[in-house]
Amino acid sequence: MNVPADLRYTKTHEWIRVDGKIITVGITDYAQEQLGDLTYVEPPTPKDNVDAEEEVAVVESVKAASDVYAPLSGEIIAVNPLLVQHPELINSDPYGEGWIYKMQPDDLSEVDMLLDADQYEELIPDSDE
Repeated sequence: MNVPADLRYTKTHEWIRVDGKIITVGITDYAQEQLGDLTYVEPPTPKDNVDAEEEVAVVESVKAASDVYAPLSGEIIAVNPLLVQHPELINSDPYGEGWIYKMQPDDLSEVDMLLDADQYEELIPDSDE
């Protein structure tokens, strides 16, 4: 299971990358693996102001649909345009080309309250099959 140490995580399996005052959000390798082959992504709406833990996007796979939550309160400033035609990018590159949206948090210091890689790894079940 790939859990990059330079990212932050939520208990609902979103990852967060900080770039200046902007954060990029996607779903973790574990989450995409549990969902299976993604077939559709409904991204959030740019310029929307959202609250932390609010449902902001939906990812659908052959197995299930799953909500994607905002890790922090703030404004959605961009969505990944590639996911409309290529939702499978989340499966093939969840921490790179498979990012879902970017937001400008109201309080960037709240990122420190999110899980680090070690804490997130403790949450996910062992998959030593």
